[in-house]
Amino acid sequence: MDFSDTPDEGKFREDVKAFLAANAERKSGATSTLPKLDVAGSVVRAKAWQAKKAQAGFACMTWPEPFGGRGLAPIFDVIYEQEEANYLVPTGVFEIGLGMCLPTLMKHGDPEVVQRYTRKALTGEEIWCQLFSEPASGSDLAGLRTRAVRDGDDWIINGQKVWTSGAHFADYGVLVTRSDPDAPKHKGLTYFFLHMKSPGVEIRPIHQISGAANFNEVYFTDVRIADSQRLGEVGQGWQVSLTTLMNERLAVGGSRAPDFDEVFELARNLELESGPAIADSAVRERLADWYVEQQGLKFTQFRTMTALSRGQTPGPEASIGKVVAARKMQEISLFALDLLDQAGASTDAELAPMEAAFQQGMMASPGLRIAGGTDEILRNIIAERVLGLPPDIRVDKELPFTDLPRGKF
Repeated sequence: MDFSDTPDEGKFREDVKAFLAANAERKSGATSTLPKLDVAGSVVRAKAWQAKKAQAGFACMTWPEPFGGRGLAPIFDVIYEQEEANYLVPTGVFEIGLGMCLPTLMKHGDPEVVQRYTRKALTGEEIWCQLFSEPASGSDLAGLRTRAVRDGDDWIINGQKVWTSGAHFADYGVLVTRSDPDAPKHKGLTYFFLHMKSPGVEIRPIHQISGAANFNEVYFTDVRIADSQRLGEVGQGWQVSLTTLMNERLAVGGSRAPDFDEVFELARNLELESGPAIADSAVRERLADWYVEQQGLKFTQFRTMTALSRGQTPGPEASIGKVVAARKMQEISLFALDLLDQAGASTDAELAPMEAAFQQGMMASPGLRIAGGTDEILRNIIAERVLGLPPDIRVDKELPFTDLPRGKF
């Protein structure tokens, strides 16, 4: 591994620092956050920041120049994200579209379609979401049942998706459907994109235990989609989906707060009945474990960065970051709430210690162990594709989907 920037990377890093210093507020502590806004206000703020980044040339830098990018190597995106993490900027609105949906569109869409949609996504004018998961299939994406039936130059879509992040404010979405129920489950899928305000699309936000409603149920009732909105060949939706999923693995692999830095700060400042929490041997033991995990993740990410810097494509080891980080966040949140005792019951950021970071982490972390691939799916990927262990036996792989015992279809 090479931890040093090349001369070009070092120059770029200085340019990024200058841009951020002139246009954003630097974080003052481990739990610094932006002021709370409603969904509409958050989207407006995120669009303004995305437009500013695009104007300065720091949005989607790896995209080809005809689509608004700079044609840079992926390492430059990594450097930008490293520096932006030190500033209070809006997140969570464009990551799915720019990180997963639009790269799929660019690879599988017709040139005129790509030209139309990439520009407005890059500049923040349009937001995209990903319509994959379903109530009956869970982590088994190929088990989906949303139907697409050909009707001349159109397709008629009926079915349901769930856990769709950002569907309630998205303009467009990518959608994988079952077009041939008589084919094996991986071979009868077809992939589309559609406008989220199309007739027959109904979006119902799912209210979370934290009080937020970031993801949704989406229902399709006789939704008509033109064949020109199909990505890839009919029946080849699984191959197109893999493009989205590979980009997703890179997008969700990083650690999120609260992490080691936050729980270490809490332990340094919290007084227990026996004295400072940081002086307790049991607390120090847990901190040491999480510090080791944090460093392991950091150096694993350095391997990815080294590959990107050399123009190589990172492999399935990107799954390691997500499967470790999500569990670690949950463990840290629960441990911190135990330390806080009765103070851990308050979720009010103005009253709770550390701006209720651990309360929010406790409520968000179970979902993170599902989003972007469950722990079990990611462990299979690591076992099979990183460690070279024998794959699971999949007895349903070549059976027609209609022959699978899955209830009424």
